[in-house]
Amino acid sequence: MSQVEVAIAILHRNRQFLMQLRDDIPGIVYPGHWGLFGGHIEPGENSDIAVRRELLEEIGYAPPRLTKVGYYDNPHVIRHVYEGALTVDPSELVLMEGWDMDLLTPDDIRRGDRYSVRAAQVRPLAKPPQQILLSFISQQL
Repeated sequence: MSQVEVAIAILHRNRQFLMQLRDDIPGIVYPGHWGLFGGHIEPGENSDIAVRRELLEEIGYAPPRLTKVGYYDNPHVIRHVYEGALTVDPSELVLMEGWDMDLLTPDDIRRGDRYSVRAAQVRPLAKPPQQILLSFISQQL
């Protein structure tokens, strides 16, 4: 099995981070976990284009500027990580993929979970996005 390549975005506003609560359905990666917005890079597509396309498909928004801040490689997946300011109020976003979305604080990310209004329960963060965000937060201090 070959590596999958994905492009994901750290979208931040007032030291909080926009995350997606993934659908809680069997067969997807990290069902019912909080993760970062983004997704698979299509054949012939580069990561810069893919991250914008994925954001528009998932929340109808891509920030004016996205900067590549990381590249995480393991035997199963290559993650191209971007960061950008969330320049609109989250209430203006339209969630088109996933169960819920919310702004998480650094404390939520360190703790590894967050309450979801739509799920009406505390849901865990997926480990890879949690580690990516913890690294990003530590570099911003």
